Amino acid sequence: MAKNTFKIFDVVDGYGHEQVVFCSHEESGLKAIIGIHSTTLGPALGGCRMWTYASDEEALTDVLRLSQGMTYKAAVAGLNLGGGKAVIIGDSRTQKSEALFRAFGRYIEGLSGRYITAEDVGTNVKDMEYVAMETRNVTGIPIELGGSGDPSPVTAYGTYVGMKACVKEVFGTDSLSGKKVIVQGAGGNVGRHLCEHLHKEGAELIVSDIYEDKLEPIVKQFGALIIKPEEVYSFDADIFSPTALGAVINDETIDKLKVKIVAGAANNQLKDEDKHGQALKDKGILYAPDYVINAGGLINVYSELEGYNRERALKKASGIYDVMASIIETSKNENIPTYLASRELAHKRIQAVSDVKRLRVYRDLNLFKMRNLG
Repeated sequence: MAKNTFKIFDVVDGYGHEQVVFCSHEESGLKAIIGIHSTTLGPALGGCRMWTYASDEEALTDVLRLSQGMTYKAAVAGLNLGGGKAVIIGDSRTQKSEALFRAFGRYIEGLSGRYITAEDVGTNVKDMEYVAMETRNVTGIPIELGGSGDPSPVTAYGTYVGMKACVKEVFGTDSLSGKKVIVQGAGGNVGRHLCEHLHKEGAELIVSDIYEDKLEPIVKQFGALIIKPEEVYSFDADIFSPTALGAVINDETIDKLKVKIVAGAANNQLKDEDKHGQALKDKGILYAPDYVINAGGLINVYSELEGYNRERALKKASGIYDVMASIIETSKNENIPTYLASRELAHKRIQAVSDVKRLRVYRDLNLFKMRNLG
């Protein structure tokens, strides 16, 4: 019998996390993992995903990748936040309960503000309301409770403007009129709002979702064409926009792509960032780094921490266009894939702040020594 060679600490060390918390509460059925990747720029903020993972190892890998991506997302967006994420292992359609989310909230409270949660795939505003009964370190709570509500509209808007920056580079104009756009996971909250923006600008919508019944309103309202989930990679179009789960650009799918741009709201779209980011560049496909153009959701909940204003959140999310254009320019000038150009931008900001903090520590230590030795 083959031995299980999975080593938790080796996996965690490979992503450079500050802290990983495993949460188990037998009475409510909670099994969750919280990943805090970095708090250099501020408290780690990132949503809580609920999903039926095939294994605990898969759940751990997902939370590590997602929380690392949140660090880059906050840095590139210019927010004073670090990167964190949580996953709850379970079926979001059948296993949710008030007790489960309140138990999760107590774990968050125990982190003393190092991690702030929000909704994500499989969770919603109501779930965050339960979490808020146990901790103040939660965003995306209902508007009537002083929160921002569903962040999906701002996430979709940021994805839309980021997509326009890519279209400008590839087609010479940022108009999406007449462009064929495949929206994978269109039945989700972000996907539906993104389809609305695309339809208003005259894009030709091709949509897919594992729950096909969710697509009926989109077809009825926007005249979209439904294709099967397995057809999204080989369908001939201008833009492929993943808006559901990650790792959709991989060894099996990348050679099937018949698009000029990959620009979507899903996190961690590249299964192997280095390998598949380079492969897209080699194929002549412009890739919009996911944590850059889907930053609208994070911008939205960050605005909640400041005292929420939807117009202010949308205005800041519109800046994703310029950030994406800058990353494309760096990619061209340095002849590197866009994922490297965006990572470079994130690392520069994190390093600059880290250096300032280090200097402050040295200064305070020297002052302490002078006072006590003088």
